[in-house]
Amino acid sequence: MDEPDNYGPPVAAPMAADPEDPSHALLHVPVNVRSATLVLLAVLAVLAALKWASPFFIPLMLGLMFSYALSPIVDTLERWRIPRAISAAVLILGMLGGAAGSVYAFSDDANQLLESLPAAAKKLRDSVRVRGDRTDTLSTVQKAADQLEQAANEASAVAPATRGVQRVMIEKPRFDIRDHLWNGTIGLASLIGQIVVVTFLTYFLLLSGDTFRRKLVKITGPSLSNKKITVQALDEITTQIQRYLLVQLLASVVVGITTGLAFWAMGLNHAVVWGIAAGILNLVPYIGSIVVTGAAALVAFLQFGEINMALAVAGMSLLINTVEGNLLVPLLTSRASRMNPVAVFIGVLGWGWLWGVWGLLLGIPILMVVKAICDRVDDLKPVGELLGT
Repeated sequence: MDEPDNYGPPVAAPMAADPEDPSHALLHVPVNVRSATLVLLAVLAVLAALKWASPFFIPLMLGLMFSYALSPIVDTLERWRIPRAISAAVLILGMLGGAAGSVYAFSDDANQLLESLPAAAKKLRDSVRVRGDRTDTLSTVQKAADQLEQAANEASAVAPATRGVQRVMIEKPRFDIRDHLWNGTIGLASLIGQIVVVTFLTYFLLLSGDTFRRKLVKITGPSLSNKKITVQALDEITTQIQRYLLVQLLASVVVGITTGLAFWAMGLNHAVVWGIAAGILNLVPYIGSIVVTGAAALVAFLQFGEINMALAVAGMSLLINTVEGNLLVPLLTSRASRMNPVAVFIGVLGWGWLWGVWGLLLGIPILMVVKAICDRVDDLKPVGELLGT
């Protein structure tokens, strides 16, 4: 007697994958909708908090950046038996005094340069208008339409108003110098307040030394592995930020000196001011070089009165920034930061949207900190992989 077949009908062999039919090539990824929604809400809440509390976070991040930049000098002076309180105070006061002296020394040239920008813009606009004013059919029709419109406006202005309809005239508010002085005073007071806050925060951070570092290592827990991972993350953050700041400082100095010498050789006025502006704005990724190039070309057109000279000045500025961005900075940084250029660009745009110019300045260091943390947390390693090269 044959035993019954308990295994059912035979199972068909799996079909071969057809490259033209993607229905058999599906990748099933389990997605927890609830977890994804909570993560999205948390990210939106963090972005809203960063946007709303930007007056608090921006001075905090600036103080941290300055403390990272100045801490090696203070540590060296401390090894020479100079107290941290004295060395930090002298260093910060020296930097503030040097900045104030530079502003005072070049204030006249800077004012003349700023005053020439509106005249340069007007001259460029008139030149473009003259070049585009040609006696073709379209321009003739446009002039005729303008004359007809002007005649209609004059006729409507002379004609008496319709009975029963009240004419209403809107007058623009007069220029009140007090409002502008008040707004300027508020802006200046806010700037001074921010400088004072960043100065004291930097001083206290330099004075504390590695106190917060030891506290962070202590609160990670009793496990030796957790302490080791925390120390590694802090060391990487410190190294990356200090190296980034050093590279940016050297690149800005090179760009400033090269731009000033190049503009002086081309005969552009206020070449020293242009060099200082180029060096400072070089710290703003992507935007700074564009601002310097456009403004220099505009002023060159006002000074020389020729489009060719304006284009030459703009081309020289672009050449300097291109060499600096594509050769000098990669050569100095090598592959130390290990950051993905696309992720860095998108991240800088995001921080610029959140905090404006300050976000452009602080975006890359913040991304370095985020990557150093994500590389050592299991649940956040995909984010670190996304930011890495």
